[in-house]
Amino acid sequence: MRLTTKGRFAVTAMIDLGLRQSSGPVTLAAISQRQQISLSYLEQLFGKLRRHALVESTRGPGGGYTLAKSANNITVAEIITSVDEPMDATQCAGKGNCLGEGHRCMTHDLWDSLNVKMVEFLDSVSLQKLVDEQLAKGFELEEKPNLKRAIASMPIKPMRVNAPNSVFALGNAFSKI
Repeated sequence: MRLTTKGRFAVTAMIDLGLRQSSGPVTLAAISQRQQISLSYLEQLFGKLRRHALVESTRGPGGGYTLAKSANNITVAEIITSVDEPMDATQCAGKGNCLGEGHRCMTHDLWDSLNVKMVEFLDSVSLQKLVDEQLAKGFELEEKPNLKRAIASMPIKPMRVNAPNSVFALGNAFSKI
């Protein structure tokens, strides 16, 4: 199996999302910045993840993505296959025609067995397990700034404006020029 960046990035982004699940929707821009993955690439991946019912999207201010089901119920195999990443180590994509129509190479059964083991392993690893491993390594969530509290704590200073306060005063101001 050749795991390309598509599968790697999808799993990484899902771990990032899983770590922040309790804080509400997570924006792709934030994941992009934290994981250094192109935003447009993440948009493509999350479109596929959404179609496979692994994530849900929320529009508007405060929107973003959340997990569509519990992280315990999402496996790495699901994530990888949902972004169209083939998990196949055979030369013939499992068709058995490695050396032409109806002819298998001598190692076809070896690679086919490896495919089965890879799928079994990746299917046994839940997203929650990967999230828990990050937390066990000491991962700490950055605190979101509470904008409402920050704005409320800003001192309000009265503003002095030296301008006319009516149409008539404006007319008088221009007549003096």
